[in-house]
Amino acid sequence: MSATNKNKSGREWREVLFEVIFEADTPAGKWFDIVLIITILLSVMTVMLDSVSGIREKHGQLLSSAEWFFTILFTIEYILRLLCVGRPVRYAVSFFGIVDLLAILPTYMSLLLPSSRYLAVVRVLRVLRIFRVLKLGHHTKEAAMLRKALYASRRKILVFLFAVLTLVVIIGSLIYVIEAQKGDFTSIPRSVYWAVVTLTTVGYGDISPQTAPGQFLAAIVMILGYSIIAVPTGIVTAELSVAHKGQSNTQACPDCSAEGHDSDARYCKFCGAKL
Repeated sequence: MSATNKNKSGREWREVLFEVIFEADTPAGKWFDIVLIITILLSVMTVMLDSVSGIREKHGQLLSSAEWFFTILFTIEYILRLLCVGRPVRYAVSFFGIVDLLAILPTYMSLLLPSSRYLAVVRVLRVLRIFRVLKLGHHTKEAAMLRKALYASRRKILVFLFAVLTLVVIIGSLIYVIEAQKGDFTSIPRSVYWAVVTLTTVGYGDISPQTAPGQFLAAIVMILGYSIIAVPTGIVTAELSVAHKGQSNTQACPDCSAEGHDSDARYCKFCGAKL
């Protein structure tokens, strides 16, 4: 076989593999995703059952073997994804690429840190591919819009978080001065912890002011907490209102594996490769 035919054969092999693994518009791709999702759910169930002491004592060996089986299976799948995509590094650092890697690392890490195997439940994030299988492209687009809105409002949110951090330090210091000789406010860090819990309206109740001035300050912080919660919501909502809206499909770029392209797109909007 000539070098040209070998190169052609290699391209065809990668194209077929890419179509099966990354595309959900073909029967083979759809069945691959369905089987993959079922396998992911079974693997997550295995990890969860292994965390139950009674079940682990009776079926620990079986669950361990099943976990290694799923891990090896996902490892092979991850390698195949890197082999068939045009830009392996681009896929490896993408959202799903990182999730796919995190899905197999905990089991290997358990050889050194046994308890780390329970982190394999992160595999449940891979079930997000069900949006592609069920043709829920508009949900994928909405998720992209939300991500875009969060990214666009990142500076405002950071400023807001810094302002809240400053506020809880001041409130914590103030309640410490008021309650220093009474109750459980034994230090400023502990008082700041109370301020965070109270301002976020969580209210564990493990620390509470005992004096009238301290209770008055607590009431003000509680009321302030409700108004503060609404601020980041308003920031993100404002960015969502100006986010771009359009139709998208489930087609993945054969070069960088990115999704979320417009229905009439002919080229990838992320890397410029032809779709």
